[in-house]
Amino acid sequence: MILHTLPPIKVKPAYTTPAGAAFCGDALGLLRSLPEGSVNLVMTSPPFALLREKSYGNEAQSEYVDWLLQFCKEVQRVLAEDGSFVLDLGGAYQRGVPSRSLHQWRVMIRCVDELGFHLAEEVYWHNPSKLPSPIEWVNKRKLRMKDSVNTVWWFGKTAWPKADVSKVLAPYSARMKTLLKDPDAFYKPKVRPSGHDIGKGFGTDNGGAIPSNLLQIPNTESNGFYIEACKAVGTPAHPARFPALLPQHFIRMLTAPGDLVLDIFAGSNTTGQVAEAEGRRWLAFELSPEFVAASAFRFIGRSTSHDGIRAIYARVLAGGPAHLPNDLSQPIQRAAVG
Repeated sequence: MILHTLPPIKVKPAYTTPAGAAFCGDALGLLRSLPEGSVNLVMTSPPFALLREKSYGNEAQSEYVDWLLQFCKEVQRVLAEDGSFVLDLGGAYQRGVPSRSLHQWRVMIRCVDELGFHLAEEVYWHNPSKLPSPIEWVNKRKLRMKDSVNTVWWFGKTAWPKADVSKVLAPYSARMKTLLKDPDAFYKPKVRPSGHDIGKGFGTDNGGAIPSNLLQIPNTESNGFYIEACKAVGTPAHPARFPALLPQHFIRMLTAPGDLVLDIFAGSNTTGQVAEAEGRRWLAFELSPEFVAASAFRFIGRSTSHDGIRAIYARVLAGGPAHLPNDLSQPIQRAAVG
């Protein structure tokens, strides 16, 4: 049980769980109500700078960077001194031509140069299940390859954000497992041409391999309970959900049990669900009342009747607050890294 209290916010939450609270409202205003230095990790995926307007309100490319930077400025203020800001940004093309937008790199550079963030590491999320797009350049004219990688910027408030890579070790390859069974039979210490001296410690079983900054995670949720519950109440699921394994990787690596995780563009609140499962406190901000109400389904189990699902949705949609028992019935697995 999480015994810590959440930072005070002047508006009431739409719903709460034993470890967190979801709020419906403009994230910028909600951020400004948080105390300075009160958050350990902000993990979010904002509406992307796409050319075609989406139902969840993405900004035009020409205005996107300035729009997003105002949120980033407040994130910098609310982060603890050893806190991290993880920002998932998808790519886009410029209008009418097969030339890529540079918006995600402009965001990264301005966060460092203007706001004082430190770029701890650039991470790339490969979604092998992503459909070929954009249709014009990939499917029709066949001028470009499928865009299946997002940039994920990991910023620190300082140059020394809290991190422990041993919490997210990758499974050993079959070859490495063979080597570990008898290191002397399969490997002889030597100096490589690069000058690196690989000694006997190379054959030590550390429980897993150091992950790379390429995360391969398919985004294939199509039959989970969240989707089922949305169908039961006749509300659309959020169209831009990221997979649970993505926030799980950063929550495990960058926070400790009891730390506070915040998602300022929460959508279906995958981040809050993972934070709860990992024993962290959490806050979620989302502008759409319908998406907030449906995100409550992340915290109820399959045993909930359709009438119960509809009652929870209606109560949250009406402004709440609703307290959910945190019946997380589906385990969240481990990310594939490489």
